[in-house]
Amino acid sequence: MRDLIFVGYIALIMLMAFKRPFLFTLVYAYVDIVSPQRLSYFLLNSVPLSLILFALAFAGFALGDDKKDVRVSPRWFLLIALLAYCGYTTSFAAEPVAALDKWNWVWKALVFAAFLPLTLRTKLRMEATILTMVLCASALIVTGGIKTAAGGGGYGSLVILIDDNSGLFEGSIVSCVAITIIPLILWLARHGTIFTPDWKVRAYAACLIFACLLIPVGTQARTGIVCIAVLGILLLRYVRHRMLYLGAVALMGLAAAPFLPSSFTTRADTIKNYKADESASTRLAVWAWTWEYVQEHPLGGGFDVYRQNRIRYDMEQKSNPAQPADYDAPAVREIVDEGRAFHSSYFEMLGEQGFPGLLMWLIIHLGGVWRMEVISRLYRKRGRPDEAWVAPLATALQNSQIVYLVGSLFVGIAFQTFFYMLIALQISLDTYLARRRKEAAWRPLTSGRKLAQA
Repeated sequence: MRDLIFVGYIALIMLMAFKRPFLFTLVYAYVDIVSPQRLSYFLLNSVPLSLILFALAFAGFALGDDKKDVRVSPRWFLLIALLAYCGYTTSFAAEPVAALDKWNWVWKALVFAAFLPLTLRTKLRMEATILTMVLCASALIVTGGIKTAAGGGGYGSLVILIDDNSGLFEGSIVSCVAITIIPLILWLARHGTIFTPDWKVRAYAACLIFACLLIPVGTQARTGIVCIAVLGILLLRYVRHRMLYLGAVALMGLAAAPFLPSSFTTRADTIKNYKADESASTRLAVWAWTWEYVQEHPLGGGFDVYRQNRIRYDMEQKSNPAQPADYDAPAVREIVDEGRAFHSSYFEMLGEQGFPGLLMWLIIHLGGVWRMEVISRLYRKRGRPDEAWVAPLATALQNSQIVYLVGSLFVGIAFQTFFYMLIALQISLDTYLARRRKEAAWRPLTSGRKLAQA
C-alpha cells in the first residue's frame, strides 16, 4: 500500500509537470531530499528515479524555457571546475571502488547545483524552490520532532521515517539541516507569496521552527547544539531590541532545561572536556592524519581516502576534569583505530580533493557569504516597496550558509545536495537581481533623443 501511495503521488505530480516543465525540477528536489525510493519496498527502488527526473527536468528546460534571461556568475564556473576536478581525482583515487561509489552521487549533486541557476530565472521560481526544500525537510523534521516530544530519541536511535544512518536520515546531518532552514522558514512566513503569510502560515512556521529545535535534542547531536548557538548569535545582528532578545533566549533556555533528557545534557557536557571523549579525540587524530597525508599527496587521495588511515592516540581516563583520578588507574589509555571517517567537511575536502579542491570549495561558500552581504546592504538602502523581499532573502541565505559552514566543521557533509541547493539559490538571486538592475538602468537611445528634442 505504501508503494502504491508513493507511486500515485509522484505520477500525479509528473503529469502536472508535463504542462509546467519547471515542476520536474521541484519533483527532483523532493526525491533527492525525502528519498521516497528508500521508503518504498519494491516499486520505486527498482527504477533509477532520480536520474529519470533529472533528465525530465533538463529536457523541460531545454525544450520549454526561454533562454534569453539565463545568466551565470563566477561561482557557477567554480562549481563546474569543482565537478571536473572531483572527476579527475576519482581517476587516481587511493580507494578506487569506494571512490566510484561516492562519485556516482556526488556528480549528480554538483550537476543539479549548476543546473538550478539556469532555470531559476524569476522570483516565483526561487520561492517555489525554497518552499519545496523547507517542506521536504519538514517531512523528516516534523516526524523527528514529534518522536522527540513524545519521549523518543537518543544518540543513534532516533528513527526518522526509516532506520537508515545515511544522508538526511543521519542524526548529525539532519540536525544541521534543521537549524539551517530556520532563516528560510522565517523568510517564507514574512515574504512568501505562494502561501500568503496569514496566521495559519505563521502558526505552522512557528511549530516547524520548534520541531527544528527539537531535532538536536532527539538526535543528541552536538553539531546541532553548536548550530543553534551560531544561529542565535546571527539573529542578534538584525533584531531591534537586542537586550529583550537576549533575555527571551535566556528565559527559554532556563525553562527548557528541566525538560531535557539527562542523556542529552550528559552528551552536551562532553563538548567542554573533549580530551576524555573518544569520539572527539578520534576526530582530532583523523584530522592530524589528514594533514600529514596531504603533505605527501597535495592533490588529495580521491573520495573515501579516509579508509586508509591508521591512528593511535592517548585519551584521558577521567571524564570530569575536577574529579580526582583513581590511585592505581593510569592517567591515559592508548587507543588504536583505523578507517575512521573525516567527521569534518573541511578535512573531507582536504583529504579527498587536496589543496586545490579545498580552495575551490572555500571560495564557493565564502563567496556566497560575501555576495549575500553585498546584496543585503545594497537593497536595504534602496528602500523600494517592490524590493522589500530581497534583503531579507539575502540575509536568510547568508545565515543558513554560515550555520552550515560552522556545523560542517564537525560532520562530513561537503557534498550534500541540500546545501548545494542553497548555493544555487544564492547564484540565482545574484544573477536575477543583476539582470533586473541592468534592465532598469537601460534606456533606448532613440527615446533619449526624442526627449531632448521635445
